[in-house]
Amino acid sequence: MRKRLSKFVSVLAGLTLGVALAATAAEPAAKGKAATATAVFAGGCFWCMEPPFDALPGVVATTSGYTGGQKQNPTYEQVSAGDTGHVEAVQITYDPKLISYEKLLEVFWRNVDPLDKGGQFCDRGSTYTTAIFVQNQEERKLAEQSKAAIDKKLGKPVVTAIRAAATFYPAEEYHQNYYQKNPLRYKYYRYSCGRDQRLEQLWGKKE
Repeated sequence: MRKRLSKFVSVLAGLTLGVALAATAAEPAAKGKAATATAVFAGGCFWCMEPPFDALPGVVATTSGYTGGQKQNPTYEQVSAGDTGHVEAVQITYDPKLISYEKLLEVFWRNVDPLDKGGQFCDRGSTYTTAIFVQNQEERKLAEQSKAAIDKKLGKPVVTAIRAAATFYPAEEYHQNYYQKNPLRYKYYRYSCGRDQRLEQLWGKKE
C-alpha cells in the first residue's frame, strides 16, 4: 500500500587524589541522570506503531527500524524486498520508574492484530509480521504471560512470535516520526489500510 512511501609516593598520592576528585565530581551527574530501558516490538508498519507509545507518560522516545534478520545496516528497499529476514519494528526508550514493561505490552497488543500470520492489515508479507523481541528472561516471562492472556481473551490462537532481541537498525530519517512530519499522508494511509477498523473489531472502541 505504501512503497515500503560511546618521588614515586608523591606521584602516586597525586594520582590517587586526582582519581578520587574526578569520581566525586562525576557522582552528582551520574545520580542526576535518569536510567532508561528499551523495548522492541514489531507490529506491521512502523509509522503506525510510534504514535500509541509516544502518547504514554514515561516514554522518552520511539525509533522506527529493522530487526530480526541477517543483513547488516539494511535499507528500506532491501527490507521491503523481503529477503533480509528483518521485520519493521519500533524501539521504545522509556523510564521504568514511570511506566512498566507490562504496560508497554498492553499497548502493543491493543495496536496489532495478533491473529494475522501473513502481515498486518493491508501490508502483507514477513516484513510486516508481529513479534515481541525480549532482552532477558524477565521480559520473556512477562511477554509469554501476556500472550497467554490475549489468547484466552480472543479465544483464538495468537500467532505473534516472542523472539530473542537482535541488533536493531534505525530506519532512514524520513521514516522517523512520519505521522508528525506528514500528517495528511499518514492519516490517509492508515485509514486506507483498514488498521483502525480491524483494531476496533478485535478490541472494541478506544475509551
